[in-house]
Amino acid sequence: MSTRFYPNNERGTSDIGWLSSKFSFSFADFYDPDLEEFGTLRVLNDDTITPNAGFPPHSHRDMEIITIPIRGALKHEDSMGHSEVVSAGEVQVMSAGSGVMHSEFNASATEPVSLFQIWIQTAVRGVTPRYDQKRFDWQSAPHNQLQLIVSNDARDESLMIHQNAFFSIGIYDAAQKGTYKLQNASNGIYLFVIDGRIHVGDQELTSRDALGVTDASQIDFETIALDTQILLIEVPMT
Repeated sequence: MSTRFYPNNERGTSDIGWLSSKFSFSFADFYDPDLEEFGTLRVLNDDTITPNAGFPPHSHRDMEIITIPIRGALKHEDSMGHSEVVSAGEVQVMSAGSGVMHSEFNASATEPVSLFQIWIQTAVRGVTPRYDQKRFDWQSAPHNQLQLIVSNDARDESLMIHQNAFFSIGIYDAAQKGTYKLQNASNGIYLFVIDGRIHVGDQELTSRDALGVTDASQIDFETIALDTQILLIEVPMT
């Protein structure tokens, strides 16, 4: 098993007033040649948007875009005709495919929205753009288990994307041991701690730290803090 630690304090930062962001990988004005991607995982942005603010219409193509609100709600509109609100506990996927325009705004006039927006390089270029969202409510689900939320085939009622990638999320009590078994042994895992503290082997991770793991068929971890919330992103490495 090979690992790489990605500490929170090495993420890129941006604050333009209405939007504050942390970038796990090179994005916008943040560029680090050593932080380009993890396999087909290209973007993991940790965004907070102030009330009544957001991204005006802009275009994407040939990218799988996954949005996970953690607090608050996001208003989404796109050129496919969707006009939706995505709230904490829900997950949104958009396959940009041959090209799509969309906008994203804080749905609240009084409260900020905090979210992760994640881009995965697609395995199929030029497909017809598609959109889906679903409520999973992992924050109120039983603790100490992982819930599959994104996959390549919508297995176990997850949301489908055009890539051999799998997203799992869960909240754990303190002093709990967990194991994640890879769907594809040639994939890698990017384990991201949303909140809390865990150990993976001898490596301790705290909130917003991440660990990239390759050449492994499973990952074993142990939580240290109560209500530790983790996101595991399994992706092809090429």
